[in-house]
Amino acid sequence: MRVLLVGAGGVGTAITRIAARRPFFEYMAVADYDMARAESAVAALGESGARFGALRLDASDPAAVRAALEEHRCDVLLNATDPRFVMPLFEAALAHRVHYLDMAMSLSRPHPSRPYQECGVKLGDAQFDRSADWEAAGRLALVGMGVEPGLSDVFARYASDDLFDEIDEIGIRDGADLTVDGYDFAPSFNIWTTIEECLNPPVVYEKGRCWFTTEPFSDPEVFDFPEGIGPVECVNVEHEEVLLVPRRLDARRVTFKYGLGDEFIGVLRTLHKLGLDRTEPVSVKSGAGDVMVSPRDVVAACLPDPAGLGERMHGKTCAGTWVKGVKDGRPREVYLYHVVDNQWSMREYGSQAVVWQTAINPVAALELLAGGVWGGSGVLGPEAMPPLPFLDLLTEYGTPWGMREQ
Repeated sequence: MRVLLVGAGGVGTAITRIAARRPFFEYMAVADYDMARAESAVAALGESGARFGALRLDASDPAAVRAALEEHRCDVLLNATDPRFVMPLFEAALAHRVHYLDMAMSLSRPHPSRPYQECGVKLGDAQFDRSADWEAAGRLALVGMGVEPGLSDVFARYASDDLFDEIDEIGIRDGADLTVDGYDFAPSFNIWTTIEECLNPPVVYEKGRCWFTTEPFSDPEVFDFPEGIGPVECVNVEHEEVLLVPRRLDARRVTFKYGLGDEFIGVLRTLHKLGLDRTEPVSVKSGAGDVMVSPRDVVAACLPDPAGLGERMHGKTCAGTWVKGVKDGRPREVYLYHVVDNQWSMREYGSQAVVWQTAINPVAALELLAGGVWGGSGVLGPEAMPPLPFLDLLTEYGTPWGMREQ
């Protein structure tokens, strides 16, 4: 297997560090708009980097992406960029007839008149609209293959296959007790993506009603996270699992709730109130004359790079899937989860916990695809794949998952 990895930020760099320890691929070309960042990711691998190479690439230019796929003879494109670049990379992979993986899906657009009641364009709609073309090409687009979505969907499939006869609710619940020394506000993940998913109308799925939306940060609940993290208040947030899981699995309700905290929610509300969450460029005066700048890009530029916070970060992050239903005629409730301690991920890989937890999942998926354990054609989510080989591989990678009976 020869891989074109697009994006050498925190997650992309963590991908290279995890993949370097596995023998399943022949070569990985590491591409980024910032050539120095791609070179740095490869150089950090030292002697383990012999199967890697760096190149500069504009992810918004499908022709350039196709040229890179051709030059490096790649048969799969792994997208580690932010969601703005999903569609050009997705289309370039299809045009070049190679497999494709991403960790975040094509962007949504709120309903024009009823944003907090009805869905407009949903996450991933643009990709699923092209599924027949991927099937005709005999190629697989495995979408949403990070941690959430990704591992959370694998957990949902495992619960559906092996743990339940009927499912009332599949609820993704994400929480952490992470702190960052020296910063009053320092998101542990890409702020551009965080703003997108937290300020868009959250989507809920209910059987018979299908998908509908609510107000941002709605329906708060306190969820008790395992391995010492403890109780965290979680709220509804827009996320891909709610759009993916019901396409394949039978559940009466599917939700996603994220443990953000009052301070984080307050900052996001303020950004929205001031219009600093907007992506459309505005004219800003500068010494060189008027320049067009996206307010959200300004916010991102003013905050620390999450990938560089690992040395200052302390605590654990937990991603998991809570499932409630019936097994053998009796009520059952479980939480399937994966916890990463930041001190461990920094010591073992030099990557902070949140980006490392995201990165391990596409690497494991690539290994299963390379071995023919996972496969198929069309546009598919992780819940379409057999879950146990993936969960076993996580344990083999040295990062086991857990299950708690509620």
